[in-house]
Amino acid sequence: MTDIPSKFHDLFYAAPDGLRLHARVYGEAKSGHWPVVCLPGLTRNARDFHELALYLSTRFPVARKVVAFDYRGRGQSGHDPDVSHYNVGVEAGDILAGMAALGIEEAAFIGTSRGGLIIHVLGALRPAVLKAIVLNDIGPVIEPAGLAHIQSYLEREPKPKTFAQAADAQRSVHAKDFPTLTDADWTRMVGALYRETDQGLLPDFDPKLVDTVANLDLSQPLPALWPQFEALAAIPLLAVRGANSRLLSPGTLEQMRQRHPMMEMITVESQGHAPFLETGSLPDSIGVFLDSAEQQSRSEHPSGRFK
Repeated sequence: MTDIPSKFHDLFYAAPDGLRLHARVYGEAKSGHWPVVCLPGLTRNARDFHELALYLSTRFPVARKVVAFDYRGRGQSGHDPDVSHYNVGVEAGDILAGMAALGIEEAAFIGTSRGGLIIHVLGALRPAVLKAIVLNDIGPVIEPAGLAHIQSYLEREPKPKTFAQAADAQRSVHAKDFPTLTDADWTRMVGALYRETDQGLLPDFDPKLVDTVANLDLSQPLPALWPQFEALAAIPLLAVRGANSRLLSPGTLEQMRQRHPMMEMITVESQGHAPFLETGSLPDSIGVFLDSAEQQSRSEHPSGRFK
């Protein structure tokens, strides 16, 4: 797994309730272009975006500042003693606090799974911060089958002793949805998912997070976020869906396209929930999308400021 610590620095900041939170910051503080805020999935963390953040901050022709957040209870952020605070509303407030700590007033956002739900909440709380959006395998409607799959593998979370065992365990669970991932892809995945401790390898999140999913009653319809999604209609949007996804259906993706006139779509073959954004042509596609959205915004608002 590629790791270049000199390409990022760690930010620790206080949440609105005082909890110590963490983010990784890549690239120049003021590049003259929109910064990019990366929001991971439910139990994931900032390390998921390492390769993509390196690409967008140092390799793509338009270099951008990239901030990848650890939500409370994940990665290097503090664990919350109140499990009820592990919700997208509180986490959206935490992201705004992190942006304020960095002096970022507006940004492009990339949200994987839960990160995309947080973007929906940000659109309701403070839409002006959203300049462009990439939704990675998430939309206003979450398929119960996809959540059931997440419940299942979180309840049976493996206890590997080595990263090689961890990669084998993840492959055994997810290989059907990701049949073409390489050994390097699986190694990179578990390098982001687990941390080394005195007790051996442990998932890098508060175990109480599992309860927030395990307690969901999937026999009842899940609330849809169509009003929140439609409120994003004026913001350039790229929707990425894994062809094997169980969480975001083709029907929902089509409805999203119909309700969002500026939405672009990418279907990632041979990947499920959620596509690895650092694989194949996805980094370049995301960079091109952000560049195009920013150029369009500049033409419409030539006096705009980017921090």
